[in-house]
Amino acid sequence: MGKIGAISAAREAAFPAAGARPSERLRAQFGHVSTWVFDLDNTLYPPDSGIWPLIDERITLFLIDLFGMDGQSARALHRHYYLRHGTTLRGLVEEDIDEAERFLEFVHDIDRSALKPNPALAREVSRLPGRKLIFTNGSRNHAILTARQLGLDGIFEDAFDIMAAGLTPKPEEGAYDAFFLRYGIDPSSAAMFEDVAKNLVVPRARGMTTILVTPKPGQDDHRQPHDRPTAFMAASLADVVTDDLSGFLAALNDVLA
Repeated sequence: MGKIGAISAAREAAFPAAGARPSERLRAQFGHVSTWVFDLDNTLYPPDSGIWPLIDERITLFLIDLFGMDGQSARALHRHYYLRHGTTLRGLVEEDIDEAERFLEFVHDIDRSALKPNPALAREVSRLPGRKLIFTNGSRNHAILTARQLGLDGIFEDAFDIMAAGLTPKPEEGAYDAFFLRYGIDPSSAAMFEDVAKNLVVPRARGMTTILVTPKPGQDDHRQPHDRPTAFMAASLADVVTDDLSGFLAALNDVLA
C-alpha cells in the first residue's frame, strides 16, 4: 500500500467526499503552510509509551512533599488543579505558590530510556518545508531531552515552554499570543499538531491549520479521560485527524515535494 493509501480510516474521514482526491485535498490544506508547530507529550511520542505516567507520578510526589499530604489527597489535588486551571503548575501559581522552576525540574526528572527513537518521524519532520517548532505546556529542557531520545535532536528551531508563556498554559489565549509574538508567526500560514482537542480551539480560531493526533485503535491511552476527544470535538476542531503521525507526514511531504 502506498503512503497516501496508508492514511488511516480516521484520517480519511477528515477529507470530505467533495470529488477531490486525498492528495489534492492535502495540497489545498497545507500548500500554504510555512511554519509547523508540534505539541510534545503524547503527540511526538505515542500515549502508550509510558512517559506521561512517569511525569504524572512525579507531580503527585511533588505535591506530597510541598504540602505534607498523603498520596490519595495529593492525587485529588492534582486532578483538581488540572481540571480547574489546565495544569497543576497553573494551580500553584494561582495560589501564589512560587515553585515554578523547582516544579518543572522535579516532574520532568524521569527515565526516558524506554522511549524508542523514531527514525521515520525524524525523516518526515525534517522534510517539512519551512520552520519547525515545539510548543509545550512542559519545560523546554523536557522537550529538548525527549526530542533527543526520539532522534529528533537538531530538527526543531526551538521549544517554547510554559515559562516562555509567562506560566500561562494552553489552551489559554495568552499562551498562543506569547508564542506567535516570540517567533513572529502568522497563524494563517502555520499548522498545529496536538493530541488534546481543546488546545486546538485558539489555533483554529486564529486561522492555523489544525491536526489532531490520536492513539491507534486498541492502543493504551494513559491520558486523563477529559483529554480524550469525542468524535464531535475532533470533527469540529481539527482539519485533519490522524492516528499515524509519521505516515501522515510521509503522505503530506510526498504531495508537497
